Amino acid sequence: RVHPFHVLRINKMLSCAGADRLQTGMRGAFGKAHGTVARVRIGQILLSVRSTDKYKAEVVESLRRSKFKFPGRQKIYVSKKWGFTKWDREDYEKMRADGRLIPDGVGVQYKPNHGKLSEWCKIQADLAGL
Repeated sequence: RVHPFHVLRINKMLSCAGADRLQTGMRGAFGKAHGTVARVRIGQILLSVRSTDKYKAEVVESLRRSKFKFPGRQKIYVSKKWGFTKWDREDYEKMRADGRLIPDGVGVQYKPNHGKLSEWCKIQADLAGL
């Protein structure tokens, strides 16, 4: 979800005796790349995990442990949606049984109740196994 594209830079300064003769102060102080960070807003999603329901406890525990690697307060939210789709679990199962959702890779295709009759007949034949 979030990627570290922002580059942190550092202008190293000497702190030994006679360093004032070697340094140029703020002249040319762009600095060298020191690391990268991700700029995030409050409430922005940092990680998303999709798994089956039998691994729910393990996923929540791994996310709880990963919270300590990030500064600030992090929340773990278990979605009521099916996978990364926009439908709730019970709606998804009902629409899938009715043939309105067709599997397409990691997502699904939504087939509404209107459209060509020939396409509807083809979908119903596929569901019936003909």
